[in-house]
Amino acid sequence: MLVSHRTWPELQDVTGSVAVVPIGSTEQHGPHLPEGTDYLIAEALAREASDRTGHLCTPTLPIGVSSHHRHFPGTMWVEPPVFRDFVESFTRNLTAHGIDRVVYVNAHGGNVVHLREVGRRLQQDGTAFAIEWMWNESIPDLIDDAFDVLGPHGGPKETAMVMHIAPDLVREDRLEDARDGGATFEHDAERVHGATTFYDTIEHSPNGVFGDQTDATPEIGQQLFEAATDQLEALLEWLDERPLEELLTDSDLEPEPGP
Repeated sequence: MLVSHRTWPELQDVTGSVAVVPIGSTEQHGPHLPEGTDYLIAEALAREASDRTGHLCTPTLPIGVSSHHRHFPGTMWVEPPVFRDFVESFTRNLTAHGIDRVVYVNAHGGNVVHLREVGRRLQQDGTAFAIEWMWNESIPDLIDDAFDVLGPHGGPKETAMVMHIAPDLVREDRLEDARDGGATFEHDAERVHGATTFYDTIEHSPNGVFGDQTDATPEIGQQLFEAATDQLEALLEWLDERPLEELLTDSDLEPEPGP
């Protein structure tokens, strides 16, 4: 149930304590994908899962922690403390309407650690149980099997997803440019003697993206979308079935003595 499409009288008698909050970013995704790629993916998944389950779906939060893409035109971001405080305040607002379990349907890696921190704050003070869910982390084997050359940003998995949910926004004539002007992501390349030595995307990829985008197809995108939505639907149902006291931290917990 999409909150922004309902009137307040229609929402007055809605029962339920679970909400999904789509969160993404507005940032460069190479020469072939729109700046809204992340929030478009998050929004599509959240709305589909909400339609299936009947749980509330809030408006999308389209700006995230993206300063590592700041060298590319169009990228927008907020500083991490601002992002955390906004999401926390927004979530506390939901609790005023009876929501005490929240899934942040996230599609931007730069948001992950900050959403986890917000969830920790809310859990520890007993306000709500809020967790971050990243779509690609829910179906890693399917993604690995679908593509030969993956990429963590603007790669074939995101390209395929946008081909499915918003095909008119994909510049299919630029897929080869994206591949040839980008980079293949290698985890070892970012470390020197165990230390991560770069902060900004442009240090690794001239055009901001990674992987082989020419492997993407709408058909693969549909498979990824359906599989990820299945996972999100299952998570929402699992969350709805848990007693709240089971989810919230017990402030009196003590470590058990060793043998």
